[in-house]
Amino acid sequence: MIIVYLIFNLTLFSLADPCNMPEQDWNKTQALDICQLRGTVYITENPDEANFYLYEEDSEAFADFLIFETDNALFATEPGIWYFTDKKGFADFSVYFLESKGHADFTVYFTSFESFAGCNK
Repeated sequence: MIIVYLIFNLTLFSLADPCNMPEQDWNKTQALDICQLRGTVYITENPDEANFYLYEEDSEAFADFLIFETDNALFATEPGIWYFTDKKGFADFSVYFLESKGHADFTVYFTSFESFAGCNK
């Protein structure tokens, strides 16, 4: 009886999300709300590995999404606040920067102000 109780509790504990945050599944087949993108990001050189194709705008006015780059992954908890990593395994999602705007999933602009980060709609 005690063994069953321990196995049951350990199973529940291992399935629990310690941060109480829903897991982000950035699958292109689902409807995408880019306004919610946040977290740790890996920039890939291989377009087949990317979850999103981005085009970097020269002007904030024409971008779909404004990104504030943080120096600490712990602070990348709000939409538009991204922490860039060079380790693919630590990333929440990966991006590939395109030279042409036409094939991008959305356009971005890097802002210097954290309060401006997020959707630019």
